[in-house]
Amino acid sequence: MTALTLSTSSAATLRADAVVVGVAKGAKGPVVAAGAEAVDKAFGGKLAAVLETLGATGAEGEVTKLPAASGLKAPVVLAVGLGEAPAKGDGYDAEALRRAAGAAARALSGSKKGAFALPVEDVAATAAVAEGALLGAYAYDKAISGNGTAAKDKKNGNGPLAEVTLLGGKPRDKAYKAAAERAIAVAAEVNRARDLINTPSNVLNPASFAANTVAAAKEFGLKTEVLDEKALKKGGYGGILGVGQGSDAPPRLVRIAYTHPKAAKTLALVGKGITYDSGGISLKPAGHNETMKCDMSGAAAVFATIVAAAKLGLRVNLTGWLALAENMPSGSATRPGDVLTMYGGKTVEVLNTDAEGRLVLADAITRACEEKPDAIVDVATLTGAMVLALGTRTFGIMSNDEAFRTTVHEIAEEAGEQSWPMPLPTDLRKSMDSPVADLANMGERMGGGLVAGLFLKEFLQDDITWAHLDIAGPAFNDSGPSGYTPKGGTGAAVRTLVRLAERTAAGDLG
Repeated sequence: MTALTLSTSSAATLRADAVVVGVAKGAKGPVVAAGAEAVDKAFGGKLAAVLETLGATGAEGEVTKLPAASGLKAPVVLAVGLGEAPAKGDGYDAEALRRAAGAAARALSGSKKGAFALPVEDVAATAAVAEGALLGAYAYDKAISGNGTAAKDKKNGNGPLAEVTLLGGKPRDKAYKAAAERAIAVAAEVNRARDLINTPSNVLNPASFAANTVAAAKEFGLKTEVLDEKALKKGGYGGILGVGQGSDAPPRLVRIAYTHPKAAKTLALVGKGITYDSGGISLKPAGHNETMKCDMSGAAAVFATIVAAAKLGLRVNLTGWLALAENMPSGSATRPGDVLTMYGGKTVEVLNTDAEGRLVLADAITRACEEKPDAIVDVATLTGAMVLALGTRTFGIMSNDEAFRTTVHEIAEEAGEQSWPMPLPTDLRKSMDSPVADLANMGERMGGGLVAGLFLKEFLQDDITWAHLDIAGPAFNDSGPSGYTPKGGTGAAVRTLVRLAERTAAGDLG
């Protein structure tokens, strides 16, 4: 991953491929942001005027490159837009800094070193710039090997920016150093999730995902348990087995756990891990299959969060449950109308085999409840209905506890991830009634994302606090990159879950 260093050097004297400065939208045109004083001085105090001549406005994410003036060691100045200039005395919003740093890092793809002279007036701003730059520098650099069954590093001349030097950071200050170390750990794990999501489904299947998890657990001192198809059958995990039975790649349920000797609270995280979703017998229509390798984004987020917690040494116990299956149509696949006996004994009539995520999650949630955690959070690319409701950049939050839902929403916003609290209307539950089972896996079409949440709620123990994150919109970006968000897998929800773990460790959940 891209290296990060803090430096108190001047932007004028540091040797780098480019020096990055911020520019904002002022009342009378672009204005140069704090941190770029030395660069502006090299331009005779006219950097803003030069940028305006080149068409720069300071709009968020706008990137303008120009040759450096004499007196600067870097040959290129890269100006990145921060959006509206803040009122006098106010600082820039953390998310604006993240996005600007990410856009700059992407623009420096292929470079060895970028000196970031953005406004880092305190530790929080430093953390935001560091995180944004590391996330923006991401590039998926795997290529399929000749036999099509494994991945190898792809060597090319246009890889990610190799090093970010953050000017204005204080390398000897404990708070700044801790902020940088956190940014490195969190970005690395967001990027781990992105790599998994971007891996083709003929390489990443339930068994190889499980093996990946076990390998990481050994590296970071985590405990794992993997239930294969025989163990799943013996344990009665009818939801996971029912979804996976149509595939030649059998399902898995993985438990990965991080514990801290001084932890007072335990969180269980449950991730949907459909490594490819064809829709099963209820086959997806043409045009909806091409990105379905991303249907394991929830499991990737949970896995990455557990590793991040271990790296950060958080005083909290975290247990991750990865419900892994491949949903395929075949002679052995579950049919619409079949009844599955779930883990714990409830029966479900499968009316649509493309509503499979809730089936694997239900088994995992029931199993997670047996360990009596203080709270359960599940993460899933669950419904197209949530995308219709909230778009492609915002995930929905449902919960059986309104205060917890509010807290998770606030944490997501704090972490820089767009989210919105959603209801669980009790009147929609009746639409899942079944004449042949305890409930059906489908209900009313209108409000389908809420129906899915109500389905999951059926598998909870009443006394356990729970939240459901439907990340179907932001998990995979099939349009152009922006800010620190790449094309492809985004690692959605990792930063929210890490922040939730941190808040839990601190005893501060509101």
